[in-house]
Amino acid sequence: MKKQIIKTEKAPAPIGPYNQAVKTGNMIFISGQIAINPVTGNLETSDLESETKMVMANLQAILDEAGCTFENVIKTSIFISDMNNFSKINEIYGTYFEAKTAPARETVEVANLPKFVNVEISAIAVVE
Repeated sequence: MKKQIIKTEKAPAPIGPYNQAVKTGNMIFISGQIAINPVTGNLETSDLESETKMVMANLQAILDEAGCTFENVIKTSIFISDMNNFSKINEIYGTYFEAKTAPARETVEVANLPKFVNVEISAIAVVE
């Protein structure tokens, strides 16, 4: 299996032993992104809307580096610290996808996330 590491300065550097994304064949596996601003290195968690938008911007930066868009995403996983935040996160998330071509996904409430953020999203994309 041949794998290509996808890395961009426009998304936060990994905070552990993993890569932002890995491409193998025509599939891209994007690691979970949290609301770290890649320019400042600081968390953008002043409110849930800003936090979710920063997560999506980080995903977008990695997709851009891989030569694709949200249209190429076939699966996402959303991890949230409080299911009561689901509707607000879902509303923002939904603005990045066309309803009829949105990816498969799951949303899971977890006890804690890295740096105690409210939301983390990972994605799988296919490049044709």
